Amino acid sequence: MALCIGSRPRLGFVLLRIVVCFAFLSLTVLFGQAPSERPAQQIPENEEIHRLNEKIAAQAQKIADQAEQLATQQTQINALQLGLAEQKALVNKVLQSGRAVLVNQPSFPLDGAAVDGEPVASPDAFAAASLPSAPPAVAPAVQPAPQATQADAALKQEEQEQPFVKKAAGTHWYDKIKERGYMQFRENNIVNTNRLYTCDQCDKSIGPNQGFFLRRMRLVLYGDISDHLSFYLQPDFASSSGSSQNYAQLRDAYFDVFFDKEKANRVRVGLSKIPYGFDNLQSSQNRLDFDRDDAINSAQTNERDIGVFYYWAPPNIRARFAELVSSGLKGSGDYGEFGIGLYNGQGLNNPSANSYFHYVARYTYPFKLKNGQFIETSIQGYTGKYTVTSLSSSTITQPGALYIDQRLALSLIVYPQPFGLQTEYNWGTGPQYNPMTKYIQQHPLNGGYVLLNYRARFSNGLTLFPYGRFTYYNGAKKFELDARKYLVVEGDFGLEFQVGKYIEPTIQYTYGDREFEDASKPSNRQLGSLLRVQLQFNY
Repeated sequence: MALCIGSRPRLGFVLLRIVVCFAFLSLTVLFGQAPSERPAQQIPENEEIHRLNEKIAAQAQKIADQAEQLATQQTQINALQLGLAEQKALVNKVLQSGRAVLVNQPSFPLDGAAVDGEPVASPDAFAAASLPSAPPAVAPAVQPAPQATQADAALKQEEQEQPFVKKAAGTHWYDKIKERGYMQFRENNIVNTNRLYTCDQCDKSIGPNQGFFLRRMRLVLYGDISDHLSFYLQPDFASSSGSSQNYAQLRDAYFDVFFDKEKANRVRVGLSKIPYGFDNLQSSQNRLDFDRDDAINSAQTNERDIGVFYYWAPPNIRARFAELVSSGLKGSGDYGEFGIGLYNGQGLNNPSANSYFHYVARYTYPFKLKNGQFIETSIQGYTGKYTVTSLSSSTITQPGALYIDQRLALSLIVYPQPFGLQTEYNWGTGPQYNPMTKYIQQHPLNGGYVLLNYRARFSNGLTLFPYGRFTYYNGAKKFELDARKYLVVEGDFGLEFQVGKYIEPTIQYTYGDREFEDASKPSNRQLGSLLRVQLQFNY
């Protein structure tokens, strides 16, 4: 443009300037227009492209920001997991150190006790002093609100990555089944002065041609099905049938239904012991004498029958019954402070032989004196009609062999602390064989026993129970052949050794005068003495 403007130029030079300026202006118009001078129709399309480019750039920036935030969160999660692992390792190390210290230390008396006049700290205090000291507390840094969510996410992630962690055990009723039992191994004829001195009710291995004998082999399964229902099952694998031995036979099979949370009121349904007589209710596992006495045990064959029974005892009385067994004082177990029921009346594993039930009731109370001495008193009785089913061909009976069967018994138990006394006596009526007339008649009966014992405990865990028992019975045994007539005067003297919880050897000497008569033995009186040993295993 400078060429096109000047002052006073020459003519030729002027013409040249005009040509050059014209050419420049033409080229500018054809090829070099400015953006502001572009055609109007091209402006909207370029602006749309520009806006799209700006959106793409914004999205890319947002994605980059999110990726950076995710990377930061992952770093924080990794740090939390590492911290949790370190804390677990520290806790395990502290616990292992505490256990090692406690295991390697001797036992300690209770807090406040003293050894040689010096007070001794409790084991918990000793353990606390022995554990490594914790690092000084540091105030935690204030975390922003999102950190809680991140920590929870980290914990959940860790749980998912550790499938070996077991869940809590279930609460099915069969998870709570318990078991226990015992076995009694005997030799009853180490000394036997009269091989005809026998007792079918007591022990069938007493007598001629007898050797080692399994008297009992029990296995008990029991447990709570719910808060209001429990069960008890006890077979015996050493029962006898005729001349054969060691048959499995049911001894107990019943359910207890509780009506309240304290379990003070319950109904027992099934095969169980009849609540009559302390000697009958006391387990053979706990009883001192080898056999139950003739007088009380003649009421029920094998002490059991099928029936329904109601028992009541408040919690404090139930606790006493439990203590009398668990403390080794040889209690009878929990058959209620008061019990009442009805049962078939024909004895263990025998079918009912008539349409009459037997009815029984018992009240017992275990006193606990201020000095800790336990004394239990009881009164019990039953009534019913019994059918004699075991008869000789020549024996005469009442119509239907049906007889009134009634008894009343009193009990007094002074538990061995360390001296003990156990005595019971009963009166009643029932069927009895008369050898003179060969007739089973309704006849009165009476008899009982008194047992003296002593408990001596030693520091090495050995416990000794010396005892002596005198028995008298004048009556019959309704479940034996022809309702066999009995007159028994017998004395037993023994010593039980408790070697820990699992082994109990016992030696017993017996001397007696027995008269037992039926159609095959109308005149049968035997005197004799026995030396017997028993080895009992508890499990």
